[in-house]
Formats: sequence, structure tokens, C-alpha cells
Amino acid sequence: MSAPLAELSSLATALEELRQRVAAIADQAASEQDDDTASELFAVERALTGAHRRLGRITSAPGRRR
Repeated sequence: MSAPLAELSSLATALEELRQRVAAIADQAASEQDDDTASELFAVERALTGAHRRLGRITSAPGRRR
């Protein structure tokens, strides 16, 4: 059963929006020298970026399976 392309695309968009929000908060924490929080949030940002990329691969080539 293949995943619904529209729903996956919507999820990818939501992940990108979350990534942007997390990045803004991480930048704010970094500017306030809250290094521990900034570091954790930048790690979350990287994870969201990776998830977004993976969904992008699925939505751009729906017939491809790995």
C-alpha cells in the first residue's frame, strides 16, 4: 500500500515550518548565550531537516522504494 502523496507532502510542509520555528528559537538562545539550549535546538533542527529531506524523496519519486 503506497502512502497518500498529498498527505506526505503536507507533512513535509509542516516539518519545514517546524524547522524554521525551532531555528528561530535556537538563534535567539544562541544570541542570549544559552549555549546548552541552543545546542539542543540546533540538533532538533538538523533532525527535522533530515526528516524533511526523506519525505521529499518519497514525494518526488512515489514509485521508488528503498
